[in-house]
Amino acid sequence: MRSERGIHMTLQLLVSAVDKVPRELARQMHIGSDAILIVQCGENGYEEWEEDGHTIRAYRFREKGVGLSRNNALLRADRDISVFSDEDIVYTQGYEQKILAEFEQHPEADMLLFNVDVCEERRTYHIDGFGRVRQYNCGRYPAYSFAVRTEKLHQKNITFSLLFGGGARYSNGEDSLFIRDCIVKGLKVYKVPVTIGQEVPRPSTWFHGYDEKFFFDRGVLYYYLYGFWRKPLALRFLLKNKENMCREIPWKRAYALMKQGMREAAE
Repeated sequence: MRSERGIHMTLQLLVSAVDKVPRELARQMHIGSDAILIVQCGENGYEEWEEDGHTIRAYRFREKGVGLSRNNALLRADRDISVFSDEDIVYTQGYEQKILAEFEQHPEADMLLFNVDVCEERRTYHIDGFGRVRQYNCGRYPAYSFAVRTEKLHQKNITFSLLFGGGARYSNGEDSLFIRDCIVKGLKVYKVPVTIGQEVPRPSTWFHGYDEKFFFDRGVLYYYLYGFWRKPLALRFLLKNKENMCREIPWKRAYALMKQGMREAAE
């Protein structure tokens, strides 16, 4: 995309997938830009092809873990803007132009967060207006909402945690830690009320109910995410969501599990 100032910007989707056929996946997702697909499967391999003037590169790895998968893509990213994605996202026509237009409109932004429509029970966020994202309110945005200036990530050596997410020791949270690291290392993060795609519902790879592991892992995440404020924010989280999350495990027991996770993280 070329702006009025004559600066040409490029964009690349960085897709994390499991056991998918790359060319079929690209069609299912309606990919209309350059892309890097990282497919976790039972073999190692590589293929590259052109699709409507865009270059799609697909890597197959035996390695497991969503954080590792995203890092493998980020390591190879070579366009101006990196957009993180999952295999269950279907993009709207013209998403590339929408994203690049927002970066043109907001040159002060190093990272922009976009809307992706999801079903009501899985929705953790919805952006209604433009605004700055800070460390205290960054924990609810999924990785597929992230669009970042690639050079900034490489300069600041920002990567995804290998401890959290599907295939890792602890359940979800790698996206929250990533955006926190971006903010802590000086990147300017903003949210924009622009929708670029929708999620196709599928079974979760990590969520198996609000069980003991859920609260324990959430405690580990809060230790890394919030530091000194981890305990009061954990208590606020539980009291706010106790009617939904604490039907089987009482909130006091859930809080004890979260503190137990915090202690493990501190060791």
